[in-house]
Amino acid sequence: MTESVLTHKRSLSEYTFLVGEEYVDELRELAKPLRGARVLHLSATAGGGGVAETLRALVPLMCDLGLNVEWRILQGADEFYKVTKAIHNGLQGMSVQLKSDMKKTWLKYNSLNADLLNSNGAYDFVVVHDPQPAGVLWLLRKRNGYRNLGIWIWRCHLDLSTPQHSIWQFLKPYVEIYDAAMFTRRQYFPKDFRGPQCFEVPPGIDPLSIKNRLLDDEEVHSILLRCGVDPSRPFIFKLSRFDPWKDFQGVIDVYGLLRKEFPNLQLVLAGGGAGDDPEAWACYQRTVEYACDKGDIHILWGQNGVGSPELNAFHQAASVVVQKSIREGFGLVVAEALWKGCPVVASDVGGIAIQILHRETGYLVRSVDEWVETIAYLLRHSDAAGRLGSAGRRLVQEKFLITRYLRDYLKIFTLLSRSHTEVLLSVPKVA
Repeated sequence: MTESVLTHKRSLSEYTFLVGEEYVDELRELAKPLRGARVLHLSATAGGGGVAETLRALVPLMCDLGLNVEWRILQGADEFYKVTKAIHNGLQGMSVQLKSDMKKTWLKYNSLNADLLNSNGAYDFVVVHDPQPAGVLWLLRKRNGYRNLGIWIWRCHLDLSTPQHSIWQFLKPYVEIYDAAMFTRRQYFPKDFRGPQCFEVPPGIDPLSIKNRLLDDEEVHSILLRCGVDPSRPFIFKLSRFDPWKDFQGVIDVYGLLRKEFPNLQLVLAGGGAGDDPEAWACYQRTVEYACDKGDIHILWGQNGVGSPELNAFHQAASVVVQKSIREGFGLVVAEALWKGCPVVASDVGGIAIQILHRETGYLVRSVDEWVETIAYLLRHSDAAGRLGSAGRRLVQEKFLITRYLRDYLKIFTLLSRSHTEVLLSVPKVA
């Protein structure tokens, strides 16, 4: 059996003071026709990334509304995660080669998990997250000889606007048989994607998580000192998984240029890895080596005593938060920073661009010169940074909280359940 993830019980009523009674009542009404529905969320890992963070809030809130929700994670091994990381990179446009043995490995572990799911019985809704387990539905149909019961949704969190052609062509037959697909932006809908009904659904942050709750000044001060950061001096903060797409080295370069005007400036880089990401530790080590002798730089590995309270404190105390990414499906860390009123400077890419209204809630930049000029401006003008922070928090409250994400799921479940009929579909041949 696939491993079940336990989550803490949550009540939607806890969010009333943030979104209002009318909004909470709307969610309860939307959920009434879905009460008792058996829902499965299937993902690659239970921690270390944005998918897991959102599910830790989403799953218990769905349960609180009367849905019978399970969250299960794949059984895998290093050989599988190396392949899925290559697929992930290729889908985001990196040039990678998916050899025959790599395809067989992906199919082997998807087949294993399909067998495990077969023993769980039927679900009313199955949400399969990202490419790692995307082949499960295809293999279940091949195994059973008929279309599985329930409504199957592929929830893709990646930026598929310019995928490597061969990688997408490999994956496409496995995901085109889903009933629906959810993408963070309409621009991510693949142009040759046929079959599933597509929905544009950006994720949302949990404002009540330990990572996002407001800490008092004394606690923030204490955490910074414990982590070796001087609270009396300005610092730039970047939080991401250690991943080549997150461009940690690029941030270090920008910091080096800023130190010419701000010699007392500190840089804090924090992150970790996910259970399905074999590249994270190597990326962390490369970052540490690159930062050597380049200033007052603090590089913190998330699995080494740096958890949600520490990350929260860095956000709240940072002079400027940066998110320098090469590609970004959404970037929950941007919404989290905006929610805490931080001034944010970020790359004008992917899902970041829907979170930041340029010059209103933050700054979107492209060139190195723009990075340096914009951060320097905010370091010089704390009043401008404060205005950006207030506007950013309002935007997140309106568009990017977990309650809005929950509402989107309820609406999609209801819409699909009205139009869904059980039909026998032919199984595509293995490429």
